Amino acid sequence: MSRQKGIFLVITGALFWGIGGTVSKKLFQEFEVDVDWLVTTRLLIAGLLLLTVQFFGKDRSQIFGVWKTGRIAIQLIIFGLLGMLAVQYTYMASIKHGNAAVATLLQYLAPVMIIIYLIFRKQAVLTRRDLLTASLALVGCFFLLTNGSVTQLSVPIPAIVWGVLSGVALAFYTLYAIPLLKQCDSLVIVGWAMIIGSFMLNFIQPPWQMDFKSFTLEAYLYLVFVIIFGTMIAFWFYIESLQSLAAKESSLLGSTEPLAAVFTTVFWLKEPFGTFQWLGTTCIIVMILLLALKKDASS
Repeated sequence: MSRQKGIFLVITGALFWGIGGTVSKKLFQEFEVDVDWLVTTRLLIAGLLLLTVQFFGKDRSQIFGVWKTGRIAIQLIIFGLLGMLAVQYTYMASIKHGNAAVATLLQYLAPVMIIIYLIFRKQAVLTRRDLLTASLALVGCFFLLTNGSVTQLSVPIPAIVWGVLSGVALAFYTLYAIPLLKQCDSLVIVGWAMIIGSFMLNFIQPPWQMDFKSFTLEAYLYLVFVIIFGTMIAFWFYIESLQSLAAKESSLLGSTEPLAAVFTTVFWLKEPFGTFQWLGTTCIIVMILLLALKKDASS
């Protein structure tokens, strides 16, 4: 896969992820959709759809063949629980105890965690570009989500703990997927990881326990968007980008998620957009350009 295609995939996936977050907020506020139910349902349906695409479009033998090798099966279960489910649950828990701005900001400590991990493992050398791109991503997310107001970071300790854990989960999700991609197709990995995560969360909130009386056609359309674009395509494209991009690059480019979330909040939900948020937007765009202009994809 070309480097340009990898950049396109991760940015597109992150944008859908961010827009899906805004649409989810609409479902929570206007249609009283339960958070646990939405996570369980969207993981289950998106996972089944990805495996269906694999069945009709690619090597269908991989769908169940992945379970025939014990080592790969164990890796897939670990990825589904500590990667896919952990990213979903910790992020939502941080929002529950605090707010979405702080949760997203803390989650995007992941690129820094990945860079530190790779340097510690001597798999990468810290460069000025790493420092610059990581700084742009963090500063950009901070300004974008808080508009420069430190007071918005005054949240309970549980929200901070869950938020940091969501960053750890995203870093693990990114790094752990790489060896799996060398053995199985991305559709199979992401599809089964979603089903595994949904299965575990099912014990908390089964997907069939939902009052659909308040659902309108508009609500169903929002739900379809969250499942197809905000979950299925978002996670699939992000993982697929790791075929041609370094893990730290994919995680950095993933910071376009809050960019999409804020923009859709401003132009769709009609919320104000401040000067510092424009500055944050500029930081993220510059970071994307720096990575896009890089000639090699070494980690």
